[in-house]
Amino acid sequence: MIQPADPKIYLITPTEIDLQGYFPEQLSAIFANFDIACLRMSLSSTDERLLGKTADALREICHAHDIAIIIERHMLLVEPFGLDGVHLTDGAKNVAKARKHLGKDAIVGANCAASRHTGLNAGEIGADYVSFGPVTASNLDDGKIAGTELFEWWSQMIEVPVVAEGRFDRRSAALIGQHADFLALGGEIWGCEDPVAELRAMMDFTHPK
Repeated sequence: MIQPADPKIYLITPTEIDLQGYFPEQLSAIFANFDIACLRMSLSSTDERLLGKTADALREICHAHDIAIIIERHMLLVEPFGLDGVHLTDGAKNVAKARKHLGKDAIVGANCAASRHTGLNAGEIGADYVSFGPVTASNLDDGKIAGTELFEWWSQMIEVPVVAEGRFDRRSAALIGQHADFLALGGEIWGCEDPVAELRAMMDFTHPK
């Protein structure tokens, strides 16, 4: 039996970033210590000046390490900010529009919650990847989770790469990491005193030698 490849790390920024604080240094340290596939800029702000200033700083760090940087939701800001693509949070709804606007070379990803149907639609109309989540339950959502069986089915049946995201702990990362192409990690590490050490511990648990 062929063993699945280890999932790659897909990094998500905090929703608020202090560029004068520790974050740029922490990000550079993670890039220096891990093979990161992509950084998703996931700020809560809609202020274009703040988004642009943050994009400029993070793009410089990412491209120095040959890592793609994409922005969440704001497809119209991809080209002005020199980013590599967009992550859409509304399923398949705007995938075709994003692909038409950004062209064939840009990254277009779509969060599809826990819906196989939405994921299939997104892949069929041009998404480079789909993401499913959350992978663990919380009182803050409707109780629907993207369980291991969803990722197992997708990896066996569908060629479009799949990202798992949303409130990982080490156990869920290890289980779902057997089937997902990418593990999207953000809040799981940024709140820790040493994000590099926490990410290393999580990945060591996910990929025991």
